Amino acid sequence: MAVLGSRFEDAVPMETGQDRLRRILVRTIVYGILAAWAFICLFPIYWTVTTSFKLAPNVMQGHLIPFVDFTPQWRGWQSLGLSPDSIFQTSTVRAEFVKRFMNSVVASLSASSLALILGSTAAYGLTRFNYRFLWMGNKDISFFFLSQLILPPVVLALPFLVLYKELALLDSLVGLILLYTLMVLPIVIWIMRDQFRGIPVDLEEAALVDGLSTWGAFLRIVVPIALPGMVAAFILSLILCWNEYFFAALLTSTDAKTLPVMVASQTGSQGINWWSMAALSTAAIAPLVIVGILLERYIIAGMATGAVK
Repeated sequence: MAVLGSRFEDAVPMETGQDRLRRILVRTIVYGILAAWAFICLFPIYWTVTTSFKLAPNVMQGHLIPFVDFTPQWRGWQSLGLSPDSIFQTSTVRAEFVKRFMNSVVASLSASSLALILGSTAAYGLTRFNYRFLWMGNKDISFFFLSQLILPPVVLALPFLVLYKELALLDSLVGLILLYTLMVLPIVIWIMRDQFRGIPVDLEEAALVDGLSTWGAFLRIVVPIALPGMVAAFILSLILCWNEYFFAALLTSTDAKTLPVMVASQTGSQGINWWSMAALSTAAIAPLVIVGILLERYIIAGMATGAVK
């Protein structure tokens, strides 16, 4: 054993000081690049949050550091009725904000959930069964779903406007939910198709032998395994629906207007109210940040298993 141990130690080259220095240098460069990229990605959020506490001169002069370049004020939050001195008072602006916020919550959650259910079942069918529609097989049908993302939204503006007018869906949450579902459904199908492909069919066959039906095998065997990918697809759909502006501005006017439309409308007779827009944007970003923190382990697991590529 001692002879084998000495031979093994001789076979493994010892790390020299130059190799250690090279490894430390490479690691420093990699972490430096990651830190710089994180700063670039997070700086717009930092700028938005700090702008909500600025006055007009601070915004125009580009002051960056609170309590050093400028003294934080509640100007932006006060204009929304969300500052400490106005939160317990009656505010029509705050009531409007809460209404738009709830419209975004209902539309995004409903559309993402509906797209996840429809997209998961469609993706499961495309990976487990063979379909034929005219000349199209499974690969052609999958590409057809993906091709729906090629068209720019402005091309669909007039058809949806006419269709929604005929169906009496203008300025309604139902219309937004249906449209958002169609918008994110191709993405969910492609993400879940790759996810289901990585699950062995033998597990489902064993479940069928044990007496489960096809739906039982799907719900009790496949869904728990694919849960990280489903959560990742749901969060991606939620982000896309939450941030959607074009169709929300086109198809809504008063009742179903969402938060992005309210953010874009922060203009006055003297220009853009940057502090109010920044406060609204901060309030719009916060829910997605909370969702990301709470579901972080599912997002990482979904990315690790190939759900997001």
